[in-house]
Amino acid sequence: MNNEQIYDIAITGGGLAGLSLAILQVQAGKSVILFEKNTYPFHRVCGEYISLESWGFLESLGLPLSQMNLPIIKNLQVTSPSGTSLETKLDLGGFGVSRYKLDFELAQIAKKLGVQLFENTKVKDIIKTGNEFEVFTENEVFKSKMAVGSFGKRSNLDVDWKRPFIAENRTSLNQYVGVKYHIKTDFPKDKIALHNFSDGYCGISAIENDLYCLCYMTTKANLKKSHNNIDLMEENILSTNPFLRKIFKNSEKVWTQPEVISQISFEKKGQFEREIPLLGDASGMIAPLCGNGMSMAFHGAYLLHNLLESGENLKESYPKKWNENFATRLLVGRTVQRLFGNPIMTDLLIRGMKLTPSLLQLIIKNTHGRNIGD
Repeated sequence: MNNEQIYDIAITGGGLAGLSLAILQVQAGKSVILFEKNTYPFHRVCGEYISLESWGFLESLGLPLSQMNLPIIKNLQVTSPSGTSLETKLDLGGFGVSRYKLDFELAQIAKKLGVQLFENTKVKDIIKTGNEFEVFTENEVFKSKMAVGSFGKRSNLDVDWKRPFIAENRTSLNQYVGVKYHIKTDFPKDKIALHNFSDGYCGISAIENDLYCLCYMTTKANLKKSHNNIDLMEENILSTNPFLRKIFKNSEKVWTQPEVISQISFEKKGQFEREIPLLGDASGMIAPLCGNGMSMAFHGAYLLHNLLESGENLKESYPKKWNENFATRLLVGRTVQRLFGNPIMTDLLIRGMKLTPSLLQLIIKNTHGRNIGD
């Protein structure tokens, strides 16, 4: 069935980047349609820490962060599998909020502003025909003057379009599994900790309602060693780190089963596919160890919105601006991703950073940006 209306912009994927762009575009007077395969609110595998560079931007979208009593995070702890620990201040700092709450609140703002938000709707294909785009769902075809892909880390469209990162041979950058819980525990609310273990790392930080996000990334090989049993992997591999052993022993998991995602890739992706600009994790994903993917999503939406409003040639200007803002972050992220994971190497790195604290600060600086809009 064809929908006769021609929208100014159609966005596939209602995560942070897609919702932010939808709000910015509707605020600019555009007719916006957005497709999300799930129904809000729902959980996503995510570290749920946002650097403070995004605070002002989110409030400008209509999210009253100052009234939400969210934990402000100013300290960082990094540990090796053997338990070597390094702590430092976070100059910029961040705050914690669950994706369950954040995505839902942004979706409510978008709908109130007039975004046509189709939940529980899977996009099967997006095709450019002449000067228009056609977005194919299970039952309808929607038309728009512009289409944007913001469909996350890995989607059916990535596979159907045979994007290069899907076809890559297995490497240390494309065979990751992500696992997330919400837990109740005793941990400083102003601290984020990154605890390394063999071929992986686990982050813990406070979110709303006195809960904590516990999220870890590891290899498919680690899960296979554990007979595809997550509990067994946590007991035999993650808990070799004494800090993680203590957390698992002294925490209460709010959910009986965690959120899990597989086949995560940190390979280079690209900002266009089939003449469709890509946004958020669909255009490039920073290693979670660097803790700034959520701010990159917001910053990317702000950047693409400004280019759409300027009337510039997107095919030329968007990749250029994207690389100016994110290429260094992603390069540092990929380098860090490769260096951490080996227990001996990780221990040596952390000991080295304890002797030269400026090295860790340099990594933090190069994986974070300025306040969005500055």
